Amino acid sequence: MSSPLTSDAVIAQLRGVKYPGYSRDIVSFGLVRDVQIDGSRVLVQIALTTADPKIPKLIEEAAAAAVESMPGVSEAVVRLEVSAPVTKALQAEGGLPQTKIDGIKHVIAVASGKGGVGKSTVAANLAIALRGKNNDVRVGLCDCDLYGPSIGLMFGTNERPTATEEGIIQPVRRYDLNLMSMGFLLDDTAPAILRGPMVTRYTQQFLRNVNWGQLDYLILDLPPGTGDIQLTIVQTVALSGAVIVTTPQEVALIDARKAASMFAKVNVPVLGLIENMSYFVCPNDGNKYDIFGTGGGQREAARLGVPLLAQVPLEIALRESGDRGVPLTYTDPDGPTGTVFHQVAETLRQQCPA
Repeated sequence: MSSPLTSDAVIAQLRGVKYPGYSRDIVSFGLVRDVQIDGSRVLVQIALTTADPKIPKLIEEAAAAAVESMPGVSEAVVRLEVSAPVTKALQAEGGLPQTKIDGIKHVIAVASGKGGVGKSTVAANLAIALRGKNNDVRVGLCDCDLYGPSIGLMFGTNERPTATEEGIIQPVRRYDLNLMSMGFLLDDTAPAILRGPMVTRYTQQFLRNVNWGQLDYLILDLPPGTGDIQLTIVQTVALSGAVIVTTPQEVALIDARKAASMFAKVNVPVLGLIENMSYFVCPNDGNKYDIFGTGGGQREAARLGVPLLAQVPLEIALRESGDRGVPLTYTDPDGPTGTVFHQVAETLRQQCPA
């Protein structure tokens, strides 16, 4: 008895269809947007960006042939949505052309190879700092961690975004930033149970189907590691650069190297490294304690040949501000930690002028 025809089975079959001229398949590139099954008839919707008129036909024929070869399929219909590149594309090694997001001058990824290093705290405060004390720079922040979104908590909002009739999502506005997060779409205790194709789809929607408006900078708070979400972004979006967040300890630095290596493979410049939880100043005696070691970030930045952008202290106020939903760089921009983030923002503005 043959297995029932399912969308997952069709997507698995489409993983055998390579993008013309590449070794990667159309599913891993995030081109397959939808699969619908009506009895023995299968409809596949594919969206791609290319200036080569031959590519869509090749993909259409290969995808249709792959699906029609499946048991129980009498007809395969492939519908393509083809758009031209927005700008001259950069070429990622082993990936598709990377294109800019309409209206956004610079997209900067904040990444780490390891969880628990305070990357989202850094991303939130950096976005506030980039906006400037005079609110003269237009900034957005996209929480790309679909499984563990935290930006809503750090900005003190659970507002639900709205969408137009055309399916364009309106970002949440908070502290003069445009925000988007999976946390805005889920209840507090609801998990995001997503497989690879859905992860890719949500990531693309957050980047391409959100009305970000005209921005000088869009900060992407990436999840830890080098998985589907990171690969989707670095292979399809023209990033101005990446900032790597780590702690001084070697176990975090090992994973930071992996993140830096990923960006190098797809020709995304690493703008610098931020050493978070660098040290702790005891409020009782004023002494400085290197809880997670010392000098690790500086040594790793030198090894990678990138600037050490900042050494952010392990500070109670920084943790409390995130829990309260008001970034410390917003409430105390001239304090020790606020000053550090504003210095980082100034360096990034020099590297990526608005």
